[in-house]
Amino acid sequence: VQLQASGGGLVQAGGSLRLSCAASGRTFSGYTMGWFRQAPGKECEFVAAIRWNGGSTYYADSVKGRFTISRDNTKNTVYLQMNSLKPDDTAVYYCGAGTPILSRVRILHGYDSWGQGTLVTVSS
Repeated sequence: VQLQASGGGLVQAGGSLRLSCAASGRTFSGYTMGWFRQAPGKECEFVAAIRWNGGSTYYADSVKGRFTISRDNTKNTVYLQMNSLKPDDTAVYYCGAGTPILSRVRILHGYDSWGQGTLVTVSS
């Protein structure tokens, strides 16, 4: 599956952004979709994930209550609604697709396909 992330940009602290990740190729609805991010000089970290039918969602503690992941299988798209953004949220955000077991949902190796990343910059 090919992934194309979009929606990044510059926003002030406290603002909101919605990222999108559009998929093409193989059957999108069969995949768990995840968002990861990498800040300058830091390792890539898990942000959120959603199972193929939207029945289960997972969040990093740092974004819980502020970010919401959702998907529309009719549009082959997964979304990340980001509210109450903080400067620490500044990073390149990547979407991934895979079929990870529960213990691998929050790690990079749980996903097989990746988009190109979209930059989110939160100013203070």
